[in-house]
Amino acid sequence: MRKKKGKLIIISAPSGSGKSTIISHLIGDESLKLEFSVSATTRPPRGEEKNGVEYYFMSLEEFNKAIENDELVEYQEVYPGRFYGTLKSEVTRINKKGKNVVLDVDVLGAINVKKMYGDHALAVFVKAPSIEVLRERLVKRGTDSPEDIEKRVSKAEFELGYADQFDHIVVNDVLDDAVRETHQLITDFIKQ
Repeated sequence: MRKKKGKLIIISAPSGSGKSTIISHLIGDESLKLEFSVSATTRPPRGEEKNGVEYYFMSLEEFNKAIENDELVEYQEVYPGRFYGTLKSEVTRINKKGKNVVLDVDVLGAINVKKMYGDHALAVFVKAPSIEVLRERLVKRGTDSPEDIEKRVSKAEFELGYADQFDHIVVNDVLDDAVRETHQLITDFIKQ
């Protein structure tokens, strides 16, 4: 009997909406058989981030070479000179184990992956209850300059316009509720 191929769970959101926190709560639940796909990026590491753990940190030249060699499932230039993408090798590695791949990707990248994988992928859009709450979260995070925060808020307003292209929208007002709702969506999807 062949091992069942894992599915793709796409979780996307404007920066500061809490998608990474939700993913970290779900990833350890063995019943979901989730494994996080580490994304590639050209941005520099923040704080204690390590290559191959939070991201595969690549130079712009390395990233462009990966694009040329068709090594990415999706990629986006999120900010000028700041690329993010999903390596095909990550998806293949995780799927071969029969696990469900969790992708934490940019909103436009998520839409592209959903189009590519169709019913094999679940696309969940996480959003903060309001732009004001989003701005507060970004300030409290303490990792971005005021200028970068305003860029992220502006981008979030743009990204909210794409929410209806996702399978589901989860409003992250109370974290436990958002985790529970996302868990149920994933559970229902992997049972299909």
